[in-house]
Amino acid sequence: MPQDRYGNALTTSSSAARDAYVAGVDRLLSADARIEDAFREAIAADDGFALAHIALARTLQVLGRGAEAKAPLERALVLAAGTTGREQSHIAVFARILAGQGAAAIALILEHARTWPRDAMVLAPITGVFGLIGFSGKAGREAEQLAVLQPFASAYGDDWWFRTVLAFAEVELHDFKNGLRNIEIALRGNPRNAHAAHIRGHLHYELGEREEGLTFLKDWAKAYPRDGMLHCHVSWHQAIWSLETGRREDAWRIYASDLRPGGSWGPPLNVLTDCASFLARAQMAGEEVDPDLWRAISRYAGQWFPNSGMIFADMHSALAFAMAGDGGALRSLIDNPKGPAADILAPIARGLGAFAGRKWDEAIQELQPVLAVHERVGGSRAQRDLLEYAVTSALLRNGQADEARRLISTRRPRNGRGGFPLAGLTADIASQA
Repeated sequence: MPQDRYGNALTTSSSAARDAYVAGVDRLLSADARIEDAFREAIAADDGFALAHIALARTLQVLGRGAEAKAPLERALVLAAGTTGREQSHIAVFARILAGQGAAAIALILEHARTWPRDAMVLAPITGVFGLIGFSGKAGREAEQLAVLQPFASAYGDDWWFRTVLAFAEVELHDFKNGLRNIEIALRGNPRNAHAAHIRGHLHYELGEREEGLTFLKDWAKAYPRDGMLHCHVSWHQAIWSLETGRREDAWRIYASDLRPGGSWGPPLNVLTDCASFLARAQMAGEEVDPDLWRAISRYAGQWFPNSGMIFADMHSALAFAMAGDGGALRSLIDNPKGPAADILAPIARGLGAFAGRKWDEAIQELQPVLAVHERVGGSRAQRDLLEYAVTSALLRNGQADEARRLISTRRPRNGRGGFPLAGLTADIASQA
């Protein structure tokens, strides 16, 4: 019986189907381009290959096309009875994920992994800051993420995918030494692994190494296709570092070509969050932001995430609605918060609304208490800096420069080296001492 790259048996008699499936898995795990194409090639070679159908369904969900996942999911479920026990469990896990049953899926994944630890496709959804644990809304989810992964280190050895996700968990907890070691292993194993390159970018960010990070990502991304799954987000990192190092024209060029809706392709969640975050950082840094840009991303938020129940998306929607002056959409989020972190969405949305209205006292009162628990929002620390910087910016504009300095130097001592990192342009705390 054919096997995948991790030694798991595959119920297919077609070597072409097996090869296309393995290629698709590697493309998905490395955020490469043409992921969907590979799984469709596997299905074309063997329409009875159940794992190719469920992998296609999962890929469509990840790409923001979940409505198209029903047919391949149903086909996989029909075919499951003729597969191995591992494959049946594998399909059952993704059936839960595709049904939006994240908490139940986590339990199934951990149970599955105890028997088949090297089923990377099944383990992958609970890894990373956008995974099921990352978006669980729970306090302590960063430590939980690392604790879940560490026992699998011996099973995977120096596998490039595992070392990538382990490194991200370590970097988010500021274990930079082990994070760097694992990123280097991952990039040696697969130099074109976009997730590993991205995580190395996060390491530079956490260390306040703006020039180094920008140089690395610009060089690495030259060969990364525009339809790569992380192209939008890797471009976001380059855009904010360009702002922070005074390359404002480069930053706006990247926004126009690689971030904005209709620019470089990206999953809708990345388009929303990266655009809203970039525009906010630029505006806090003193850039003139065309109101039409805020209106465009507000419309995008209303189309894709009007009130999703995923606080990471809803926080950025609230920002877009507030800055675009869409009070009705903002009020809906405040009055009807959803999801496992709904209790902190309302103050975030109120605070961002106050920030947009230049009501600095109110913005500080609403947002500052959230900083102690904003891990529950999900996403990376670099992305959640949006809240840190909003509070710091409000303090500055409220005449509280000393408090702003204390806050950012305590919470972001490395990233604030050399001045206030609100894109590093016009708001140097030292100058306001």
